[in-house]
Amino acid sequence: MIDEQASRTAVLVCQGRAVGDGRLAVGRFADPVAVQLLRDDERAEVASARAGEVPSGWRARMRYEMLNATAAVLVTRTVAIDDAVREAGNPQLVVLGAGLDARAWRMAELAGTVVFEVDHPASQGDKRARAEGLAAVAKSVGFVPVDFGRDALGPALAAAGHDPAVATTWIWEGVLPYLTNAQVESTLAVVAERSAVGSRLVATYPVHNRVAVLGRRALRVFSRLTGGKDPLEHERHISAWTPEQMGALLSGYGLTITADRDLHDIVRELGISARESRFYGLGRIAVADHTE
Repeated sequence: MIDEQASRTAVLVCQGRAVGDGRLAVGRFADPVAVQLLRDDERAEVASARAGEVPSGWRARMRYEMLNATAAVLVTRTVAIDDAVREAGNPQLVVLGAGLDARAWRMAELAGTVVFEVDHPASQGDKRARAEGLAAVAKSVGFVPVDFGRDALGPALAAAGHDPAVATTWIWEGVLPYLTNAQVESTLAVVAERSAVGSRLVATYPVHNRVAVLGRRALRVFSRLTGGKDPLEHERHISAWTPEQMGALLSGYGLTITADRDLHDIVRELGISARESRFYGLGRIAVADHTE
């Protein structure tokens, strides 16, 4: 993401959750807050995708297909992450690269939890403006502005009131593809340093997927040909891991993987059609605990 520009991917992710609310994985997924975080034009696109009527025109059709594919991805990983957060039940929750995450406003299970949202200052400013007037259900929500390429995460969390002696659940959702190895390692060092026994890291990560790479390139070219804007223009995937590599990475920071699943398996369990989302790639979700 470029400096001083709020993340467009965060908007797309929020739209995906809004498209899926009440339509996908009913009984396992619900996010009525997502649509409230969107602007009027963004809500209109969601309404079109939810209507199920394929629009005419290539640009509108591309947006329609992207939003429905994004919904399949987002509903799937949201269910998996929320389950892991509930299971841990920790009194602190840190959302790394929070974007337009709505958990502090929709998860009743966080009523006794102190939530810290960490994100780029530009994206966080946009989030705070969008969330103004919404009542959080979490015990409290603290906003921690951090540019991962420049700022030190540890001191920022300490200044915000995060207590390293209290168990923390860390959510790292949809962020790892955009980080360099050095940024990943420096973030994990802080997570390890500030994780009391009982802490948990829940991270989604991309695997090497040639089809997904081609899909993103095709989206870029198609956007140019139709006069549209590539929503991922400034947020390129630069990193990917195998499950073995991810396990070794996390264990090096004292975290023991207790689950590492292909999100396609969860898609099938939830009965979600993921034909389009396979083209973009779903990746995996790892749950790792600090047990000693």
